Amino acid sequence: MSKHDRKISVVGLGYVGLPVAVEFGKTQQVIGFDINPVRIEELKNGIERTNEVEPAELALSEILFTSDPVDLKKADFHIIAVPTPVNNAKQPDLSPVISASRTVGRQLKKGDIVVYESTVYPGATEEDCIPVLEQESGLKWLVDFNVGYSPERINPGDKVHTFTTITKVVSGDTPATLNCVAAVYESVVVAGVHRAATIKVAEAAKVIENTQRDLNISLMNELALIFNKMNIDTRDVLAAASSKWNFLNFDPGLVGGHCIGVDPYYLTYKAAVLGYTPQVILAGRSINDSMGSFIAAQTVKELIKRGQSVKGSVVTILGFTFKENVPDIRNTRVIDIFKELSDYGIDVQVFDPMSDAHEVLEEYGIELVADERDLKLSQAIVFAVPHQYFIEKNWSYITGLLENNQGVVIDVKAKLDRFSVPNGVTLWRL
Repeated sequence: MSKHDRKISVVGLGYVGLPVAVEFGKTQQVIGFDINPVRIEELKNGIERTNEVEPAELALSEILFTSDPVDLKKADFHIIAVPTPVNNAKQPDLSPVISASRTVGRQLKKGDIVVYESTVYPGATEEDCIPVLEQESGLKWLVDFNVGYSPERINPGDKVHTFTTITKVVSGDTPATLNCVAAVYESVVVAGVHRAATIKVAEAAKVIENTQRDLNISLMNELALIFNKMNIDTRDVLAAASSKWNFLNFDPGLVGGHCIGVDPYYLTYKAAVLGYTPQVILAGRSINDSMGSFIAAQTVKELIKRGQSVKGSVVTILGFTFKENVPDIRNTRVIDIFKELSDYGIDVQVFDPMSDAHEVLEEYGIELVADERDLKLSQAIVFAVPHQYFIEKNWSYITGLLENNQGVVIDVKAKLDRFSVPNGVTLWRL
């Protein structure tokens, strides 16, 4: 039974919004709104492309899937969970959350509460979003409606740390709002809630969670760059260092996606607006953003060492999503490897059983090889994303993609068995 009397809508039914809607939909009818009518029709038919929600759970939830904003009037507690990316200049792109604010604002009623889950810089909810709600609704904030902020903590592909099992940070513009927001989320989040002091505190907490992780990974990446020059295996070093009780175990690799590779820029942008130029955070971002080019350069070096002509050679990239076992291609840094190799005059082909070929073509202009049997035999393989699909196979699968079963294999996440490398194969791992 619900411990509140609020009628809930969720605006944005992607990786974040859909799991939220599904959990609330197990206890009451939820208005599930998305501007993409194709997504709405798929969900109505039980099709869930993000793989974040099991079909059985989707079927159990009472959700009115709609792309008609008028349906939002049926709710009085609106959760906005739309993406907040960065643009090509690495500056925050608030257009999705502003657009969602307009949509909700036009349907807002007296007594409604709007809660933002989208990642933003501290102050954005009050400075950027609330004025839009007021303008579109004609209502007055703190008089006619209230606002809260509860940052999403969804980890795509993670079936252990989910919406209900992760402590939910909640905040509100008044003590009464905070109590209401807390009660709503406590009704489904078994891990409980943490009441942040203010909306800005909750916004800041979300941003630094991923900034901290980004910096830790950037340190590992810089160490990998150094150890590569020393001809030392980075993973061996990390295994040895991890034997100490307080060593933080992070792995080097590509850092993309909608959170870790994006959120730090929200904080650095706001800091710059306030007259402070961040140094450590931006240095970490610079290192992580450079890893795709570094991996491509290593691929070229290994080809040259084998006496292989670089221009015109074929390189196969396995995996394109931003992380393993998810179909999410947002901000994938595999694109950096693709572009850099292509600039060398290399014929680059990509195979990823998890990716939607149409989305990849639309977003990045790359045509995926739909069937691995259509892959041209290559001189090098970049094992970029270790989907379980690939891990379950063995070295014979990898060598079968190489010309004459010989060539270069670049194992970005060090998932292949280095002690059973077939003859004629050169293995390099980050």
